[in-house]
Amino acid sequence: MPESVFLAGDPDWWRNAVVYQVYPRSFADSNGDGLGDIRGVTSRVDYLANLGVDAVWLSPFYPSPLADGGYDVSDYRDVDPRLGTLDDVDRMIAACHEQGIRVFVDIVPNHSSDQHAWFRAALLSPPGSPERARYIFREGRGESGEIPPNNWASHFGPTGWTRTTNPDGTPGEWYLHLFAPEQPDFNWDNPEVVEDFQKTIRFWSDRGVDGFRIDVAHALTKDMSEPYPSYPTGASYELESIPSDGSHHLFDRDETIEIYRGWRQIFNSYDPPRVAVAEAGVPIDRLNRYASSETLGQSFNFALFNTPWSAQEYQSIIASSLSQATAHGSSSTWALSNHDVVRHATRFGLPEGTDLNQWLLTDGTKPELNRELGVGRARAVTMMLLALPGSTYLYQGEELGLFEVADLPAQALQDPIWERSEHVRKGRDGCRVPLAWKSDGSSFGFGSDCSHLPQPAWFGALSVASQDGVAGSTLEMYRDALRLRKSLNHSEHLAWVDSSRDVLHFSRADGWHNLTNFGSEAVAMPAGDVILSSSPLAGKELPANTTVWIRVRRQASAKDRVRLPSEDCSPRASK
Repeated sequence: MPESVFLAGDPDWWRNAVVYQVYPRSFADSNGDGLGDIRGVTSRVDYLANLGVDAVWLSPFYPSPLADGGYDVSDYRDVDPRLGTLDDVDRMIAACHEQGIRVFVDIVPNHSSDQHAWFRAALLSPPGSPERARYIFREGRGESGEIPPNNWASHFGPTGWTRTTNPDGTPGEWYLHLFAPEQPDFNWDNPEVVEDFQKTIRFWSDRGVDGFRIDVAHALTKDMSEPYPSYPTGASYELESIPSDGSHHLFDRDETIEIYRGWRQIFNSYDPPRVAVAEAGVPIDRLNRYASSETLGQSFNFALFNTPWSAQEYQSIIASSLSQATAHGSSSTWALSNHDVVRHATRFGLPEGTDLNQWLLTDGTKPELNRELGVGRARAVTMMLLALPGSTYLYQGEELGLFEVADLPAQALQDPIWERSEHVRKGRDGCRVPLAWKSDGSSFGFGSDCSHLPQPAWFGALSVASQDGVAGSTLEMYRDALRLRKSLNHSEHLAWVDSSRDVLHFSRADGWHNLTNFGSEAVAMPAGDVILSSSPLAGKELPANTTVWIRVRRQASAKDRVRLPSEDCSPRASK
């Protein structure tokens, strides 16, 4: 397929883009087998265009045994036959481009599936062989090698090592996996691994893919020199345990950044240049290493996932993020949900400090979810983020105001976290339940009959059909906000405006202001023309848990003039 030249004249499109994440297996099912597929995505491109997004990011659709929802890849340059073919992907990309929508795909470089041809060959090869050198194999400790090489943990618990069985049936070496045992970690010190992923990037870029989301971007290279450090359980994965000098044994190493410098050369060899965003679990002051113009360009900022409901807290994080992005020539990223976390309409409707895992284990009954509060706050914060400079990443279904499906029965759970944690962590299936397109039917329009995760009865009232064209619905609010954003958001400048303690107030170019009321009482609004509100307004007051966009009827004063990128973006002092 020839290289895409889609909108070649706008190489900076990504800096203020709205990107919509599709979890393909749960988006739309074209053949009625209960599993979403590529043709299902293509069938809904008109919906995405009408929503107003700039790009769509597809979670992995590659061949996979589904030990981790597709993030265990057995072939990086093909399509899972349950989801379609390469021709289907080509048609999907073309359909998106025809509607002005760019396409991101996931790259999963830290680990493969244990069904990958390379790993199968490694298991059949002797210790020290070239086949095993593509992964991380080590001898065990103890009298007969029965003890793992060290105490490193897996994200999915409990150990990061699994012992192999030799072809003759005797116990063999151990291999490292920072996730499930079915996801062996690559050895990124091996040039063969480096070259193969460069080949993968070119493969998808040549097919017209516009960008890449890099999974676990901070965890490629590892210092495997002995003696290994010993970590308390789970401590190796806490942000505060990552030093600021790139010296962690497993994460955020300088050698990983060099890999991305090589990728950047490939990205820039295309016209327009391909773009990328890193999923990097590092402190905010380290994100710029992944988001620089010499590496991936952008990095997800997950700080808002756990921010208390406070105007001051939100402003502090926003100001810090904008300052970091400006200093390093990137653009900020904003997100509230994705395929790995409890949906934000649910988080906002639970008492602050709720242990989300414990809440899921009660099937979402204790404490009780305040749905009205949750969706009200979700709408307000979404509008606020869409008013900010930078890119906003949306997760499928949030435009419908979907809540977490907390009461999935144990027998339906697919996330390996459930079994690996011995049933003390329910996992991420609740945010991956297939979408509801119709208000009734056995799968609410997802497919002809069933869905691979059961949908609750209340999905019908939040379906696309139930909200399409309905004034005030969450879907129509998203459509209005995305449409207006394109006409209002002409710069990357922002100015904070003094207001009450509970109101986050900033202005953009042309007198466009955003006010978000984090308080419990209504507050007075400045005089102006209301552009959009996240909830109904009563007179000239801004209700609690509401955002309004307004064009103020006066000239900007010195204190709230638009700041240049080089100027301070620190939070205002609290009144």
